[in-house]
Amino acid sequence: MKKYVFYAIYWCISGLFPVWSTAQLHENIGVFTSQVDVGTVAIAGQAAYNPFSQTYWMKGVGGNIWDRTDAFHYLYTRLSGNFIVQAELYWPEPSTTPHRKAGWMIRGSLDPDAVHVSAVAHGNGLIALQYRAHPGDITSEQQLPIDSAWVLQLERQGNRYIFSAARFGDTLKQIEVDTVHLPDTVYVGLFVCAHQPDRTESVIFRNVRIIRPAPPTLVPYRDYLGSHIEILDVHNGHRWIVYSDAGSLQAPNWTRDGQSLIFNKDGRLYQLSLLTHQASLIATGQAIENNNDHVISFDGKWLGISNTPMDSSSSHIYVVPLHGGEPRLVTPQGPSYLHGWSPDGKYLVYTAQRNGDFDIYRIPVQGGKEERLTYTPGLDDGPEYSPDGAYIYFNSVRSGHMQLWRMRPDGSSSEQLTHDTFQNWFPHISPDGKWIVFLSYLPDVRADDHPFYKKVYIRIMPVDGGNPRVLAYVYGGQGTINTPSWSPDSRFIAFVSNSGTW
Repeated sequence: MKKYVFYAIYWCISGLFPVWSTAQLHENIGVFTSQVDVGTVAIAGQAAYNPFSQTYWMKGVGGNIWDRTDAFHYLYTRLSGNFIVQAELYWPEPSTTPHRKAGWMIRGSLDPDAVHVSAVAHGNGLIALQYRAHPGDITSEQQLPIDSAWVLQLERQGNRYIFSAARFGDTLKQIEVDTVHLPDTVYVGLFVCAHQPDRTESVIFRNVRIIRPAPPTLVPYRDYLGSHIEILDVHNGHRWIVYSDAGSLQAPNWTRDGQSLIFNKDGRLYQLSLLTHQASLIATGQAIENNNDHVISFDGKWLGISNTPMDSSSSHIYVVPLHGGEPRLVTPQGPSYLHGWSPDGKYLVYTAQRNGDFDIYRIPVQGGKEERLTYTPGLDDGPEYSPDGAYIYFNSVRSGHMQLWRMRPDGSSSEQLTHDTFQNWFPHISPDGKWIVFLSYLPDVRADDHPFYKKVYIRIMPVDGGNPRVLAYVYGGQGTINTPSWSPDSRFIAFVSNSGTW
């Protein structure tokens, strides 16, 4: 019976058992505090939230958001400072109105002629940044050169407003405006406008996130943002948050029975039940400075960890029973960072710095002599066995960019798998051996660095290489998906996203 528990949860969150919660004016709906009809409308709008699927449904009328005044339904909260908002929308019903519109809006007030900046998706596929620079001005517009791009992201950086959009699976395209002056505290939310005064239009938003990014004063590895552990359906990109914390949660592994996730926080390891959403500490004896490089054995019985012992300043690799116990040292030399077990359980594969260079090594699980597998100058990292044991996948900077590679288990026959300008890290092979999920930093990040708190993509491609497509548009980076995190049935992955608190 245990194997069906997670799927019962999934049926609820995926909306097969719809549970919409509606609220009166000024009551919270999900992450939003209020809803209102702005301007003159003939039919009152509505908004509702499904707490299982974490999706939002909106219905409204409204003549337009254009010219000198607006009329629409608005689901909003109040924010100050810099922020990023993300969502993906779809229209559940066909319409004869090509200019119905929905998206994100930042607004100075709830007056119909207020200053605003809006990320707008039209029913006919037109995608545009629309804005009114002064109260009562005629609305201005910049159009993105893509249509039907329902993934929407709107960011405020001081006086810059950056609109990014994509068709799901593609990378984001962006435009921006810096001529609109809004107060520090603004209205921010989702909207729908029917583009006709007497007929409603409906829209559904999923993957809604409100993010406070890292301030410029943040000191990496001393200061941390809050964290969400999320689960992602790789078939359709739907995400939902299963656990949140004001501190730094990192690198969830999915247990082989599919019932829980293992993650690290503040040097300790925790097991999160996907049934109760409660986290419990895993006892690891003297190993209390664990980093985010921890891996479960293929048989599900053992946990490999990377810990900095009290008598050392660098990470060493240990193994411990999955549910806790006294760890056993495997690599007496450091720094060593674990990333994979061999399917037969005999070897660990890891990244280690020896003689000033980081390369990939393997070592018997019982300990012994380590074997160097890569010899190319520069960083080689993230090694992981394929489920059939035929390859070790890894990321390497040897081409100038951080790219994905694979080699035979003895280090021979290296083959490059990605060939783009992104910095690609941490290839994770699905249990069915068909897919690679990995993390992609934008090209402006240094090739040999994987920092916290960046706009990143989680991408997927066939195990033999091919054209990657985006699964998730994430604010995260270090700790997001450092270690294997596939569900046993290859349907889901777990990862961490980040945001400061409000």
